[in-house]
Amino acid sequence: MELIRGFHNFRPRHRGCVATIGAFDGVHLGHQAVLKQLVDKGREMGLPSTVVLFEPLPREYFSPENAPPRLMSFREKFEAIADLGIDRVVRICFTPRLRNMSADEFITSLFVESLGAKFIVVGDDLRFGRDRSGDFALLRRFGVRDGFEVMDTSTLEIQGERVSSTRIREVLGQGDFELAERLLGRPYSISGRVMMGQQLGRTIGAPTANLQLRRLRSPLSGVFAVEVEGAGERLRPGVANVGVRPTIGDLSTAILEVHLLDFSEDLYRRNLRVIFRKKIRNEIKFDGIDALREQINRDIDTARRFFQPD
Repeated sequence: MELIRGFHNFRPRHRGCVATIGAFDGVHLGHQAVLKQLVDKGREMGLPSTVVLFEPLPREYFSPENAPPRLMSFREKFEAIADLGIDRVVRICFTPRLRNMSADEFITSLFVESLGAKFIVVGDDLRFGRDRSGDFALLRRFGVRDGFEVMDTSTLEIQGERVSSTRIREVLGQGDFELAERLLGRPYSISGRVMMGQQLGRTIGAPTANLQLRRLRSPLSGVFAVEVEGAGERLRPGVANVGVRPTIGDLSTAILEVHLLDFSEDLYRRNLRVIFRKKIRNEIKFDGIDALREQINRDIDTARRFFQPD
């Protein structure tokens, strides 16, 4: 799959496609239905399928402190979209210039001049352009004028449950990983490369692999029973902490730390996928390292019983 970084990297060969635009945070079953529709339409018309994404997300740009937690980093989103057979992803940096672009100018610049789109599928609640003045109806009027078809999509429901990124954030916050999996179409996970930490875990008998979250805020916080992909040929059970380590007090932003059960190999610089299975407890501040060590041992025992019930 090709990644196009910004308007300045569009080339004449990119003109002529079927396209969609959105946040696609989580690439859940609702998103997957839209993207499958796009791929099918592209094959029908003999055109490449193109997904347009913003970085940062508009809500992160306007109010980073109030933006909802991301379900996915950009890299995770890119890989999930690639797995669905999409041909191209356009990553557009959300800048003051883009913020001040009128809705008419946005449609002309992106869909007409840069992409030469022939078919566009979007959510019926789409808003774009300065002051969010652009909507589905405006896009359809431009389609009549400039020769592209526009189709809207409705929200997907599964067993009466509305599928949305907002709902998935809610159920993750409640620790309901089974429902999150039903809405996502796969278990919820966080992926990343193991970075060098302070090696504190080794000193208290629980070495950890540390992964950056690569998002302003995480939808998860606390201690979890997890399975880890990338530490050998099979999934490995473990315990993960998502948070700022309040007992130690050395982090300003949250990270993901994972301890694998009965595993001693070096994981530094490996790419891991951490799959969340059960919440064990909230992250709390302890009265010193000894109390923290005791609780970690209890967390490990809890995770072990989860994966190896009597």
